[in-house]
Amino acid sequence: MARISVLIGIYNCADTLKEALDSLYNQTYTDFKIIMCEDGSTDNTYQVAEEYAKSKDNITLIRNDKNRGLNYTL
Repeated sequence: MARISVLIGIYNCADTLKEALDSLYNQTYTDFKIIMCEDGSTDNTYQVAEEYAKSKDNITLIRNDKNRGLNYTL
């Protein structure tokens, strides 16, 4: 099987982000990379994502300078 990338635009989802990421890690297919782009959240979404990214070696976290919307973010 080929490795896949999971691209996730994240915005004001601090309360549900960990659950979403845990769901990915609970899948039977494990050869993936996660790329998260934080889109200028006003809650602590970036901090949650950053903490999770520090504990995993297959996560890339990037951050927009301000909220730009999902199309730009992806």
